[in-house]
Amino acid sequence: MFLFGMSTMTGGLEKLSSGRLEGIMERLTSNLFMSVLVGALVTGLLHSSAATTIMCVGFVNSGIMKLEQTVGIIMGANIGTTITAQILRLSEVSSSNPILFLLNPDNFGPILVLVGIFFYMFISGGKKKNVGQFLLGLGLLFIGMSNMKLAVAPLQDVPEFQQLFVSFSNPVLGIVVGALVTALLQSSTASVGILQALTSTGVITFNVALPIIMGQNIGTCITTVISSIGASRNAKRTAMIHLFFNLLGTTFFLCVIYGAQAVSGGLPFWTATMDVGNIASIHTFFNIGCTLLLLPFHKLLVKLVVRAIPGDDASEFNVLDERFLSSPSVALERSHDAVIQMGTYALENYRTAVELLEGKYDSKKLERLNETEVALDKMENALDNYLVKLTDRALSPEESAKVSELLHTLSDFERIGDYSVNVAESATALHDKGLVFSPIAQKELKALTDSVDEAIEKALNCYRERSYQLALQVEPLEEVVDLMREDLRTRHIERLKSGSCTIELGTQFLELLINLERISDHCSNIAISILHQTAPKGDLVRTDTHAYTHELHHGHDPEFEQMFADCKAKYYDPLMAEDPPIGKE
Repeated sequence: MFLFGMSTMTGGLEKLSSGRLEGIMERLTSNLFMSVLVGALVTGLLHSSAATTIMCVGFVNSGIMKLEQTVGIIMGANIGTTITAQILRLSEVSSSNPILFLLNPDNFGPILVLVGIFFYMFISGGKKKNVGQFLLGLGLLFIGMSNMKLAVAPLQDVPEFQQLFVSFSNPVLGIVVGALVTALLQSSTASVGILQALTSTGVITFNVALPIIMGQNIGTCITTVISSIGASRNAKRTAMIHLFFNLLGTTFFLCVIYGAQAVSGGLPFWTATMDVGNIASIHTFFNIGCTLLLLPFHKLLVKLVVRAIPGDDASEFNVLDERFLSSPSVALERSHDAVIQMGTYALENYRTAVELLEGKYDSKKLERLNETEVALDKMENALDNYLVKLTDRALSPEESAKVSELLHTLSDFERIGDYSVNVAESATALHDKGLVFSPIAQKELKALTDSVDEAIEKALNCYRERSYQLALQVEPLEEVVDLMREDLRTRHIERLKSGSCTIELGTQFLELLINLERISDHCSNIAISILHQTAPKGDLVRTDTHAYTHELHHGHDPEFEQMFADCKAKYYDPLMAEDPPIGKE
């Protein structure tokens, strides 16, 4: 129950943060002391130094943070992880005062569970469900702690149990046991909580508790080290900073304290019996002491891990790092970045295809276009798999909606890339056969390709910035592209009938019209998705996108009509201002 409560509480806090904690970590790490503060804050809220350090590994692996920026965060994370033990020491509070009486977790734990269940099950909307999850987890944490203390208390009368803990006064054995238990639980916070519960047996003394707590700090590094497997060199070095920091701090204080014990002939508190509060204090002071000791040598620590893992970090940064899956808000932000990269590739390929079409044919450009298309396809597959894995996590309704939006948008950008390849294939066919469109056909295609280019750029920008105003400007362009496609198709068919255009040229021209119009359709899909997410409450687009587009196209929106008229005057009207001359293409 204790472990489940901790997991539930941490999950609720992560959802409440909605990526804000991770954003703070990204922005406020240029100053070393600020990094320590941020690391302590984030870990104190998440109740897991491993979670904070794993995020650092992911950020370094993705190129978002530099190795040097993570040192302070990792040091601060070791301080922040002690907050749970300090909260659990409230179980020592006992008083006839009603307020102090309620502060005892044994008393308010069940109340928190009831309040959490009420919020989680019966109140919907906003962050209330996540608040309920946090309160439920916190209540279960306290109830689990209370139950552990009751369960282990009878062990104080078992001689074998007492003898077992006497053997842990051997510092090496104590460190090994603390590290192994923490590695199995993958949480130093949880293992310290269990040690606090064991104080009810009366056999936990200072000389027993200290090496176990030191070992717990080392054992918590196993989660980070495992997470760095398969990552870039600098990401592995980030995990090693966590390990070396705890190893060096443990070694130093082990030598100092046991040296003082040997020289003094016996420290007065050496065999003193520990309680819940004492364990919390040792845990906190030890981690603060390690930070104060090693903070001035942070650059040497970086050099040490670079020497331990030599070589240049030449591997590509992986934006879709699977370490982020444990924090869905971060995974969604990274996925959003990857989709924007797909959109950038799609726009780049479209412009290259248009250059090939406009007589600037270059085999090297075509080769680069094909390479980018391969990258687009790989990114689509990687994103699909990544988002499917993310759906296996416990997502909030907002996060689930974001996953759906990402899946639809990445498909739209990938399809834009495919149609751009089709345009390039038409350009290649014309080049290989030595065919050239007539001046009027070239002018028509120029107007159409320019309007589609603007539509792609606006769609990409509105998605990048999640801009309602930019998204509004895409649909009028799409409407003009549709209008141009129909009229240009009719004009070209007339040229075919009159014999002023060859069948081969006519086929390529009509194929280009189809591909360009479909690109604009996908731009419209992206913009409508942003409008659906960002429009004011009560707007039709938030409830029924099909009805919204139907109203737009039937003259029920003056703002849309004005933007449509502007786009039409820019691209369509100049083409239709005069009858096209009939000439051989």
